[in-house]
Amino acid sequence: MLAKIINAYKTSFSGLSRQTWILSVVILINRCGFMAVPFMGLYVTQALHRPESDAGIIISLFGFGAIAGAAAGGKLTDVFGFRPVQIIASLVGGSFFLVFAFMKDFNTLCMLALVISFFSEAFRPANYAAIASYAAKGTETRSYSLNRLATNIGWAFGVSMGGILASINYKLLFFVDGTISILVAIAIYLVLPAIKTGLKHAKEKVTAEIRKPWQDILFIKFLILSTLFTTCFFLMFRVVPVFYKDVWHLDEALIGFVLGLNGIIIAILEMVMISKIEHKRSSIYFIVMGVMVVGLSFAVLMLPKFAPLVLAILSIILFTCGEMLSLPFFNKFVVNRSNDNNRGLYAGGYTLSWSVAQVVGPSSGFYIAEKFGYNVLWAGITVLLLGCAYAFSLLRNNSEF
Repeated sequence: MLAKIINAYKTSFSGLSRQTWILSVVILINRCGFMAVPFMGLYVTQALHRPESDAGIIISLFGFGAIAGAAAGGKLTDVFGFRPVQIIASLVGGSFFLVFAFMKDFNTLCMLALVISFFSEAFRPANYAAIASYAAKGTETRSYSLNRLATNIGWAFGVSMGGILASINYKLLFFVDGTISILVAIAIYLVLPAIKTGLKHAKEKVTAEIRKPWQDILFIKFLILSTLFTTCFFLMFRVVPVFYKDVWHLDEALIGFVLGLNGIIIAILEMVMISKIEHKRSSIYFIVMGVMVVGLSFAVLMLPKFAPLVLAILSIILFTCGEMLSLPFFNKFVVNRSNDNNRGLYAGGYTLSWSVAQVVGPSSGFYIAEKFGYNVLWAGITVLLLGCAYAFSLLRNNSEF
């Protein structure tokens, strides 16, 4: 039995390119520093002593900046290539995060939130294109899963440490986040090779199809549904931590532990799971199942508060299972719909759906919780996700899925 388990892990990780491994290590370092934004709501309400609606404003501004950053990052990636975009975005975004730690004026914080999120989100389409460019042929889905594994190991460490740092001093979050982002820019410059990409390279390959994502009807339908899903998805890491603190009375260290379980579970299970199930069923089957399970994770938050830590752990386990079933196949679809010459635009479009979700999700989530209570919010999310799963199932007949 042990030999079979070991062999399953070896098979899952075999055949991936050296550059894919290096990029994943860089992303792991990057995500280790991703600890400020998940605690932003707590920082505004607990450290700055401002109302929950102000926390919603700050987090939504992160989303508005992310929308602009995703759109710009996708276009710039296709023009200049993914490597310079990643370097500049990490360097500038990290520098402004360090500035954020010293600011107390609310209007200044709002402006910085826009700038930081613009550069942070511009990084994502470039990174998305980098994974596809560095991946060995036939390993694209597993390469994205390896990237997600690295992301979630870093997330698990970062958010857990973030809880500890927040319990000491919230400003430490911004110092660490900014410093690591700058180090990532240096690491990409030093260790990742340049690849001939961008608009100039595209002109040399005039025979390649350069389809625009906004002309792709199936992709637009996919983006609408993925935006609905990610709007709910983000609430687990933006609104739920405040719920844990204010309603279930968990301290910051425990909140960091619970959220960190998400990354640990993904790091241990996702690569093996994807290698086992990828060719068993259609991508849309796993997307539908995953979206439904994420819906159940929010339903758990409505259960009576008899053992809040146990319920929090159960909710994050269900959430993580749904995430593992759905998101790798979201990535696979985007890769299959694009090519080397338009991947930045497609990645930017997909990233844009996440950015829009950052605006709509936290602001509406905090508003509903403040006006109607958390149970109304959780019930609404559960119903919305079940409807989203059904809508995804209607795409089943498309060959791309």
